[in-house]
Amino acid sequence: MMKLYITILSAIVTWLPTTYSYSQTGPWDRFESRPQTIDLSKGYLDFQVNKLVLQLAKASQTVTQLKLNGDTSFDYTPDELLLKRAKNSFYHLGDINIALKRKDNTWVKYSSAENRKDVIPLETEAGQLSKADITSTLNEIPLKVVRIWERLDEDLVLRFHIENNTTDDIEIGGLGIPMIFNNNMDWKSLDVAHHDNLFFDPYIGLDAGYLQVNRLHGLGESLLVLPLVNTPFEAYNPLNTDPTPKSITFEGFHEWVIHSKAYAQTDWAGVEQWNKPTATTLKKGESKDFALRFVLSPNIKQVENKLIEKKRPVAVGAPGYLIAMDAPAKLFIKHVQRIKDIEIYPANSLSLKKLKNTKNGWTQYIVEGNTWGRSRVTVTYADGSKQSINYKVIKSEKDVVNDLGNFLTTQQWYENPTDLFGRSPSVISYDYEEKRLITQESRAWYAGLSDEAGAASWLAAMMKQILQPNPQEISKLKRFADETMFNRIQHRSGDKQYGVVKSLFYYEPDSFPKGTYSDSINYKTWSAWPKKEADNIGRSYNYPHVTAAHWVLYRLARNYNNLIPEDQWKTHLERAYRTVVAMVEFAPHYAQFGQMEGSIFLITLSDLRREGLDDWANHLEKLMRDRAMHWKTLNYPFGSEMPWDSTGQEEVYLWSRYFGFDDKAQVTLNAILAYAPNIPHWGYHGSARRYWDFVYGGKLSRIERQLHHYGSALNAIPVLTEYRSNPDDFYLLRVGHAGMMGALANVTEDGFGPAAFHSYPSTLANDGISGDYGSGFYGYAVNSGTYVIDHPEFGWLAFSGNLVENKNNIHVEIKTASKARIFFASEEAWINLDAGEVNKFIFDKKSKSITLELGGTEFINNFLLNINEESGYIIPDSEKDSLGRYIIPKTSTSIVLKKKG
Repeated sequence: MMKLYITILSAIVTWLPTTYSYSQTGPWDRFESRPQTIDLSKGYLDFQVNKLVLQLAKASQTVTQLKLNGDTSFDYTPDELLLKRAKNSFYHLGDINIALKRKDNTWVKYSSAENRKDVIPLETEAGQLSKADITSTLNEIPLKVVRIWERLDEDLVLRFHIENNTTDDIEIGGLGIPMIFNNNMDWKSLDVAHHDNLFFDPYIGLDAGYLQVNRLHGLGESLLVLPLVNTPFEAYNPLNTDPTPKSITFEGFHEWVIHSKAYAQTDWAGVEQWNKPTATTLKKGESKDFALRFVLSPNIKQVENKLIEKKRPVAVGAPGYLIAMDAPAKLFIKHVQRIKDIEIYPANSLSLKKLKNTKNGWTQYIVEGNTWGRSRVTVTYADGSKQSINYKVIKSEKDVVNDLGNFLTTQQWYENPTDLFGRSPSVISYDYEEKRLITQESRAWYAGLSDEAGAASWLAAMMKQILQPNPQEISKLKRFADETMFNRIQHRSGDKQYGVVKSLFYYEPDSFPKGTYSDSINYKTWSAWPKKEADNIGRSYNYPHVTAAHWVLYRLARNYNNLIPEDQWKTHLERAYRTVVAMVEFAPHYAQFGQMEGSIFLITLSDLRREGLDDWANHLEKLMRDRAMHWKTLNYPFGSEMPWDSTGQEEVYLWSRYFGFDDKAQVTLNAILAYAPNIPHWGYHGSARRYWDFVYGGKLSRIERQLHHYGSALNAIPVLTEYRSNPDDFYLLRVGHAGMMGALANVTEDGFGPAAFHSYPSTLANDGISGDYGSGFYGYAVNSGTYVIDHPEFGWLAFSGNLVENKNNIHVEIKTASKARIFFASEEAWINLDAGEVNKFIFDKKSKSITLELGGTEFINNFLLNINEESGYIIPDSEKDSLGRYIIPKTSTSIVLKKKG
């Protein structure tokens, strides 16, 4: 595995920006001369608290090890870097950051990591493990700060006791506790990383907030960091002053911010935060404690049960925290303290209506979205504690998708017959902040129509037509496909036929007239590819985009009237098939990995089988089996061109499942659940981890946790696929649906799709360019559906639908963009239409019959309906076509599905 990893790393050396060095020693060379200021030679303090084994450095009483009893080869902390990081400015678990001011002075910041001195041990009391005065390491702070490690019941506690012994009142406007866990994967194989490393995600929910720490493989305990005393989770701040080199193998560390007013007035000025920034004032002679609690949940899916056990408020949104204006959601809260007040910010952006409590005492609300944009619900409990839940209100799914399609084919439409790079006509990348097409960029692929950040816009425009065909948009896209895509982006003929280039745009100033390239752009960078590099057809990740486009044209020709010539359906399907074959032939190195949008290959195979094109289907299946057989030999079969990635899991899961490699499918699913959290916050709920693609696909280029990058909707494909086989697993539905909806979360009111949302509290906004957005929209296009369930606690629910229950029936208005897919969990029925729409789903509880009210007949001859055989449902007296679909006359307004027998 290490050999494979080194091969990958070598292969991408020309792909990576020069600002991120991957020499094993290079990034650390500049720290060699720094003295070690945590004197590890003074020894360690060792403790065991339940299953946690804690080790502190005597000199600093910060954490050097945090392990699990019985699994001592694993450490929650970056233990392999301890010697390198035992120096000034490197944060360790147990450090603290404080920003304060006296009287009317400006904010002054203090950090226990900046200029270390040995702490002063203090005598411990009952329940305390260690205690130290750490004031001396806080650079003459005018406060006394004592740190205490203690045991509370079965849990580890980190407590800070802060005293104001001055003659002035002191306002603390910044108070943060660094969360230093081992997310550093530098120079590790996938096997080693999945053993050693962690991902952690925040619920920035004030007194109900928590940090969830999961191992990469998704198994075993989840470590939860919980508020205990005066530690509301107000903000989540990147520790960019920590000099540990950031890269695609290290996202960086963050701190749990308790008070953020000082940051909001300085570093984050002008940015609307997740929660209202606060401060606390210590009057002269006053002291205050701040404490966090470390708790182990048995596994990821049991986190909420563990929170309830610890008497923490728990919120469950159904379907989640992204609310379409035409589809109210439900909110369930489990709490010990009585709810005293609920505040909505901005006022009236949401409406909450209380319903009857559930049978086991969950408080239940209907939540309606009134105003487009971010919204916050703050619940105040009887004891004064607060819980915040961040929502995002969007237009209806149908309207969002309509707006997106219009924006892509108007504002992003590029028509320039004299374009020197052959990019016209096309849907091209777009700078939303400057309201301009991106026709030049130092990162060639941005302006070159291939790679994710170049191809994603035209891919999104294509995929939109599967959901809502629009003749005017399709007319433009057909021109793009014929003139630009299957002509220049993809070789139409010759010995490279069906090969896909990396970029149409390139930098070769000697080949073009003076003035072709802008003087304001720095082209002296690795990413300004010359023509030879731009013409390279060896990057497999460029092939799924083109395959998907061909497949869309096939489906439009096959299932609709007068959109794409009907007699061309086989041509388009063949081109999709040939593109997959070309990927394996021309890009074999990267083709060994799972591809983003790789599910299109399985969809293509399925359609080849349905069409009776068995020779092509057999060949494609063999090529895919060979790839899956390779994955079967790997412990963690989802590498990529990056050392770690969340890209390949989508395809690896689906082919592993298809070929019966169930153990690999499960390994892959577990890994997805480790980095796609189930957290009551629209930005993080179902948001699959990605933190480097602002460098490769963004305008504001930095290593940063991206919220609803394209990985969210792509990783939702395996999660929802698994859910449909396990309809009692509510966790899978929640995470999968949230990830799928992530593709719509950041679309602007006028329909622009950005690369992702910036999570840094200094930004908290969409990225400025389109980037690789469309890869995620592909996930929505092929995977969106309405899910109807009968939950044992929460009752009848519809995800992407409006449900009304009466004595005899369940009525659900379908609210997805396509209105074409429904999963009815109680009967495990997966109903989808290749042509036409379902306006309403009606279930008769007594007879178990299902009535579908139909619509959307503008471009169809007949409704074409699929029902999975396992459900046992049929449509009596209805014919099927050669593809196994029920043919329902377009004059029908409804159809009844009945159980066989």
